[in-house]
Amino acid sequence: MIHTTTAPRTLGGDFLLGGDLPVRRIGFGTMQLTGPGHWDHPADMDNAKNVLRRAVEVGVNHLDTADAYGPHVTENLIRKALHPYPPDLVIATKGGLTRQGPNRWTPLGRPEYLRQCVEMSLRRLAVERIDLYYLHRIDPAVPLTDQLGALADLQHAGKIRHLGLSKVTADQIRQAADIVTVAAVQNRFHLVAADDPALAFCENAGIAYVPYAPLAAGGLLWARGSLDYFARAHGTTPAQLALGWLLTASAVTLPIPGTSSISHLNDNVATDLDNVPSAALAAAVRAFRSSPRAASTVTGRP
Repeated sequence: MIHTTTAPRTLGGDFLLGGDLPVRRIGFGTMQLTGPGHWDHPADMDNAKNVLRRAVEVGVNHLDTADAYGPHVTENLIRKALHPYPPDLVIATKGGLTRQGPNRWTPLGRPEYLRQCVEMSLRRLAVERIDLYYLHRIDPAVPLTDQLGALADLQHAGKIRHLGLSKVTADQIRQAADIVTVAAVQNRFHLVAADDPALAFCENAGIAYVPYAPLAAGGLLWARGSLDYFARAHGTTPAQLALGWLLTASAVTLPIPGTSSISHLNDNVATDLDNVPSAALAAAVRAFRSSPRAASTVTGRP
């Protein structure tokens, strides 16, 4: 059994996911623990497992994965590295995207396929119920009621605790909320890509808003200039400034920075809002966004 050693003030405080699952606001995204193009296994499997173990050791209790990562690689890694799981660990996974090769992703929302996705994720993760299950992408070829209805049936059967949506608009969340209870939304959101009406909708509805690629897949760390300057001035790092800004953007934001580096992981989880006054944080963000390098950090993700 892995034991956590986090201090109460770390990891951005707590959030009650779905109204009954306490998670620390800074989680860990596992997408980077795969091969190039998010395809196949990572070059160093032992390192990947050690990163997962370290995340839990320092207090992360919200892991985000998907059956499409690899595909199937990160779910298996989580089981191999962490099972039997600490009692407070919340594992979120996703289904509804198929893989055709590196950096290739296609939505598939047929009910029979989604049921298969859930059953196989349960098996790979070695759990009887998935804490949080996202529809990885809404399939435009299948009625939304059919896609969410299949997942709702599995939720009623006790195989899913909470349901979420990924890469959706505010209107799509509203439509989904008429069919199921939406506990979380996972959209792209970071210092540069920070215009998403879905955040306000989630805030008003008390839905967890989980920014994926919160460091622009490393782009915010590679871009030198104003973000570095303000980080050094306040004794912090660019990653901690970027994550700190996400934590202050709304009380419902739960960033899930991912990395294959233990040193980067340690940096991310050390984010402490008290290190940087809010005025200084706002000044750093304004200066960074006005720099020519800011646009180069924008990144997409399936």
